Amino acid sequence: MALSMLALAARAELLIQITEGRVDAVPIAVVPFGGASDAPENISDIVRADLHRSGQFKTLQPGDMLSRPASADQLSYRDFRVLDQEYVVVGSVKATETGAYEVRYGLYDVAREKQLLTESYRPPASQLRDVAHAISDRIYEELTGIQGAFSTKILYVTHNRGADRPYQLQYADADGARVHTIVRSREPIMSPSWSPDGSKIAYVSFEGDGLPKIYVHDLGSAERRVVAQYQGINGAPTWSPNGQKLAITLSKDGNPEIYTLDLNNGALERLTNHYGIDTEPRWMPDGDHLVFTSSRSGGPQIYELNVHDKSTRRVSFEGAYNARPDVTPDGRYLVYVHRRNGSFHVGVQDLQRGTFDIVTQTNMDESPSVAPNGSMIIYGTQHRGTGVLQAVSVDGRVKVELPSKEGEVREPAWSPFL
Repeated sequence: MALSMLALAARAELLIQITEGRVDAVPIAVVPFGGASDAPENISDIVRADLHRSGQFKTLQPGDMLSRPASADQLSYRDFRVLDQEYVVVGSVKATETGAYEVRYGLYDVAREKQLLTESYRPPASQLRDVAHAISDRIYEELTGIQGAFSTKILYVTHNRGADRPYQLQYADADGARVHTIVRSREPIMSPSWSPDGSKIAYVSFEGDGLPKIYVHDLGSAERRVVAQYQGINGAPTWSPNGQKLAITLSKDGNPEIYTLDLNNGALERLTNHYGIDTEPRWMPDGDHLVFTSSRSGGPQIYELNVHDKSTRRVSFEGAYNARPDVTPDGRYLVYVHRRNGSFHVGVQDLQRGTFDIVTQTNMDESPSVAPNGSMIIYGTQHRGTGVLQAVSVDGRVKVELPSKEGEVREPAWSPFL
């Protein structure tokens, strides 16, 4: 799905800084692409940054290369073997008479002196960055066996104190580039969530009368509509895997409970009925179950709910505070905020093995969201008193900072594959 909406580009770009990678990261050389030096995007730089940011690869800087081939016939494997590189990427960018560009690249195994991938694209100038991310995705999948997520987007809320409309709902490329503003508001914006096809988002806004309402916003047409504005809490929307329903939190009957809202006919179905607080639902990949946060055991814990028979079972038992769940796309790992010794961290629970691990060292973490390939978790935290985004791999071995150039950033949501 091409995000072609007419939106205002904002200055609050995210600056991606890898702070910790795998000690066994794979050495790879992405040679500067030959050809059109006047192209508006430097494709090889983007690919190199993508692979480095994943933490899975240790990229060779161009200044350290012994040669800079632009095609297979110019490639000297020896020049990269002596530099202990396992793989090398070479390519070219050529302007065409139509104003588009021809992009070619190849991925080569240095030890075996073998070509692993070769592809070509003919994008307009406006899609050169998309092509760069697509190349990164293909290389990542070829070498790791996992689908790359460099072509995805990140949705988040920014808060610029002192601005006339301080709250902004924005999305950007997964590398922080091409920021677009969807909504600006004088009132808070919360809980953004992507539809499964990436064409729509749902979120909570307090605009207008200062009361919470749930909106569904079409990114292609920029049209939006209120889908829930009941008395009390209207919160925590999350899309069903088929995109036909939202699971939401409502307190219209006095207590916060989990409901589903059919987006086709507006029908509500109440799923929980308990004196405790039930909130923050997230769908499991099978579409038949939800996980949610509940205080029914005396403090916030994660429960699983069968949407058909409405039966529930507790699934988190480590410590007295576990909240804000998300689930990896394969349904194996449950990700949530865990409190330990007064600090809030992101924890990962293996639902098959029953293990639990804290994967962050920051101490005010919130709103974890899993990448669509299940490899990384983006979350909000505090740095020097300001809300920032950070990312960590599911195994905790790769850590990335995403500070904004201005304002606080919070409530991230990683897009599906687009």
